[in-house]
Amino acid sequence: MAMNEEFDEIRPYHDEELPQVFEELIADPAFRQVVEAVFPEVPFEMLANRMRGCRTKLDFQKVFGYALMQKFIQNSTDGVTLDNSALADKSGAYTYISNHRDIVLDSGFLSKLLVDEGLDTVEIAIGDNLLIYPWIKKLVRINKSFIVQRGLPMRQMLQASNRMSRYMHYTIAEKKQSIWIAQREGRAKDSDDRTQESVLKMLVLGGEGDSIDRLMQMNIAPLSISYEYDPCDFLKAWEFQLKRDNPDYKKTTADDLKNMQTGLLGYKGRVHFHMASCINPQLAKIDRSLPRQELFIRIAQLIDQAIHSGYRLYPGNYVAADWLEGEKRFASHYTEEERQKFEAYIDRQLARIDLPHKDEDFLRTKMLQMYANPLKNYLHTKAHE
Repeated sequence: MAMNEEFDEIRPYHDEELPQVFEELIADPAFRQVVEAVFPEVPFEMLANRMRGCRTKLDFQKVFGYALMQKFIQNSTDGVTLDNSALADKSGAYTYISNHRDIVLDSGFLSKLLVDEGLDTVEIAIGDNLLIYPWIKKLVRINKSFIVQRGLPMRQMLQASNRMSRYMHYTIAEKKQSIWIAQREGRAKDSDDRTQESVLKMLVLGGEGDSIDRLMQMNIAPLSISYEYDPCDFLKAWEFQLKRDNPDYKKTTADDLKNMQTGLLGYKGRVHFHMASCINPQLAKIDRSLPRQELFIRIAQLIDQAIHSGYRLYPGNYVAADWLEGEKRFASHYTEEERQKFEAYIDRQLARIDLPHKDEDFLRTKMLQMYANPLKNYLHTKAHE
């Protein structure tokens, strides 16, 4: 396969570029400091030699990424599971469009689960706003990430979106490599997961034929990610109040780092990934003469329905819904012990929020909505199937 220089600025590293990048990372004091904190039991020189022994990006992922994900699973979850039974060809190249819960772990856990199934890992779309240090940018490109450029002027943004779309089509068609991309820019702070039409509009900038043809070439498989507990729930609620009280509030780089660290290390309970079947058969039935905007709304709804119906629901989702409504509609879905456990968890997370004019009722409501919304969307989708 010929190298395509057009994508050099955004693509993952080619395997033959890895030796030089490894040496640059090994010589970077900031990278060394992080590695020694993550793997305190292993001398840095030993880890450096293991890096030098990796010939491919997949080698690196299996030696380092897999071990790291295993560590996070053991230390901060009660198990991570995958159901990909709906996919007819599990080794095919798909664009997994998913809801987004954790900045790092959504794609990290997914690749770890795919390796467990004897399958290849995914290429990952990652926003350049998270690449705050040179070593992070290098590390994610070793980890099969491609860069989503954000915050550009309108004209440059359109050029960047065009190039990324062409890259994604090239990755599916030529490299036969699956891709993970979130259904929207950033995480849904209230867990009301909706696919942004702008993501679909970006996907049809590349490829051949009309919009339906171009989306079918991407082999879209909706992916539902369900965390029993979201360690960042209190940070999201915190941000909701800050934005309510100051509409001009913007998160800082330090805030992004705190979210990443809390998401990685915080307790998540059970975590489940559910892959729906590829939506190409449904796309083939859509009326191609629909106005462009309506077409994208329909396709976004199609993806949302697949994601919502694939959620795994936990006792906390039902407790949160009842607590919000002041009812016991879902009482058969949890025990008294489970209710008390979830309520105590919410109270503990609320106590972590330190604001000068802390609005407890508002913050609690926002946190409960994060857990009730997946249940609400699941029930709505099931009622209309």
